[in-house]
Amino acid sequence: MRVASPPLLPIFRSRLQGELLALILIDPKRQWTVDELAERSSAPYPTVAAELRRLQATDLVRATAVGRSKLLRANEASTYLAPLTELVLMSFGPPLVVGEEFAAVERVDELYIYGSWAARFEGVDGPPPNDVDVLIIGTPDRDEVYEAAVRSTRRIGREVNTVQRTVKQWMTATDGFTQQLRASPMVAVYYPRSHAEMEQGE
Repeated sequence: MRVASPPLLPIFRSRLQGELLALILIDPKRQWTVDELAERSSAPYPTVAAELRRLQATDLVRATAVGRSKLLRANEASTYLAPLTELVLMSFGPPLVVGEEFAAVERVDELYIYGSWAARFEGVDGPPPNDVDVLIIGTPDRDEVYEAAVRSTRRIGREVNTVQRTVKQWMTATDGFTQQLRASPMVAVYYPRSHAEMEQGE
């Protein structure tokens, strides 16, 4: 069965292809095993292995045998690497970039991308997103959040906007904005602890 092209950037054959390229190209010097890429993309090992073989055939990804393992990395000699990296980062890179830039921000309990980017990522048709909306649940320093958003914007090439809520506000809010968020696609950036655990830690 043919896999539908992802709404974020239909030039890719599947969302998985875009996600794998984002993982590999965001840090071209890093080497990955197929197991690691399957775990990060939450896709079955055989599917990931097949997609990686296709990428190797295009010479965008190179494999090096180390004992019984095979390590994969971006082919930095490819003339397509720079423009492709820019496209991939704008389309599939936001969860990776936002995760990296917000990793040092303390007191963040949960982090999600919502809005048009999340909707396109989840396969909802619509116009290409102009920005990336990030929901932060926790009590981080606002200056640190602002700086992380600015760094993310520079790397992604799209404006990164943030909204903050405490755990209590998120769990008890009944306003229209929060209700709309809960009913809309959201892409988790951090894998959060349960609310019960967070409440115990408060």
